[in-house]
Amino acid sequence: MGFNLIMFGPPAAGKGTQAKKLVAEHGYVQLSTGDMLRAARASGSELGNRVAGIMDSGGLVSDEIVIALIEEQLENNPEATGFIFDGFPRTLEQAKALDVSLAAKGTQVHSVIRLCVNDDVLVGRIEERAKTEGRADDTVDALKQRLASYNKNTAPLLPFYAQQGKLAEVDGLATIDSVAAQIAQILENQRA
Repeated sequence: MGFNLIMFGPPAAGKGTQAKKLVAEHGYVQLSTGDMLRAARASGSELGNRVAGIMDSGGLVSDEIVIALIEEQLENNPEATGFIFDGFPRTLEQAKALDVSLAAKGTQVHSVIRLCVNDDVLVGRIEERAKTEGRADDTVDALKQRLASYNKNTAPLLPFYAQQGKLAEVDGLATIDSVAAQIAQILENQRA
């Protein structure tokens, strides 16, 4: 079983960019909750049909289903050098459930990387991106709501992983290559 990594960071902090680099350069598999739910829904499997029913009725997919989807991906990618969890866990309950699930497979979360970015800088990034790309979801108000939700939900997870000695923080304001180098160094140290 490969090296398992959780990447935390507020919206627009650059998590997706860094995850893509790890996938391209090191053979990691990115497990994005949203992507997994969409893929399950499209698959027509029994689990996918359950997901579709919940999503169609406007409900929230349970932690148990998300964990089942994660377990499916772990089994479907035995050659992966590691997995990056993106968008999960978001709550303490999810983090504990993930630990139990991974332990049952003889593995664990090895590293938790937090991209630290000042909220004001993120607002500036979104304002700039809205001007240049014109993305409808890139409004300052929408970002502030997403930031508040992220900060509220993620705050309890940081001490949980810090107590396990797995939390490392990276300066998310550095250049893309510098952030990637910081992450590579953390992973190298934690593998040692």
